Amino acid sequence: MSEKRKTDARDKPRRRFRSDGTPIWGQKPVEGPGVWVTCIKGKEKQAVGELYDVFESLASELWPESPTAAQGRKDDEDSDDDNDGDIEKQIAKEVASMKQPRREQRFASVNTNTPCVVFISCKPPVDPVRLVVKYVGNVMETGISRTRYTQRLTPVAATCPTNLPEIQSLCTRLLAPILAEYGDKTFTYKIELRMRNHSSLSRPDIIQTLAKCVPETHKVRLENPEVFILVEIFKSVCGISIVKDYYRMQKFNVMEIVNSKSEGREGQGRLAEKEVM
Repeated sequence: MSEKRKTDARDKPRRRFRSDGTPIWGQKPVEGPGVWVTCIKGKEKQAVGELYDVFESLASELWPESPTAAQGRKDDEDSDDDNDGDIEKQIAKEVASMKQPRREQRFASVNTNTPCVVFISCKPPVDPVRLVVKYVGNVMETGISRTRYTQRLTPVAATCPTNLPEIQSLCTRLLAPILAEYGDKTFTYKIELRMRNHSSLSRPDIIQTLAKCVPETHKVRLENPEVFILVEIFKSVCGISIVKDYYRMQKFNVMEIVNSKSEGREGQGRLAEKEVM
């Protein structure tokens, strides 16, 4: 009888808890800020792993940790060197480190259950738009990608439920800094909408709702606009970000940028060979 109880207990799913003690049911939801990622089919886990490395490196450069935290880690490393050979001190050090709060991770992947699609959430102070623009800019400058399986990156400044009032409210908030930046000057814009696994709202209704957020003095331009409103709808979640130079940066498709750079270098090489001949 006792054996049966043990087996039943093992079969039950483990309940996870938040820091305040409240239980967490189900898998982690897609919530912004974060980055939508398209990748090679079947290589979703590999794409997440390589982006963790890239994002952590860039985040350390763009948002370095406080001098106090850095000094604390340096002191820990120095004390490790000093304690070499002293087993008791090493054990005490390990026990003390276990009692310390864990360093919060800046990035976390969310299982989308969708082939070729990954979502990586970002925690403050990380700005996904600035993060993606920085990485794509580096790839454009060097022609070298630090990722192998990643294709397109789409930053998400914030998310909301997929209903028209919430979408309009979120877009209005995100547009406020851009409107303040331009002041009395007008700008051209375009709404880039991508929908996955969603059929409740129609594309025309969503685009019309988003267009209401932009004052009429600013005009829509389909080719080479100055401002892009990127909207990603996945199931019941809508993510929005405001970016510039989206077309110049080849829609943040790092794999396409690298391929075009490689073809350009090969073309220059063939041209040079013909000139020599």
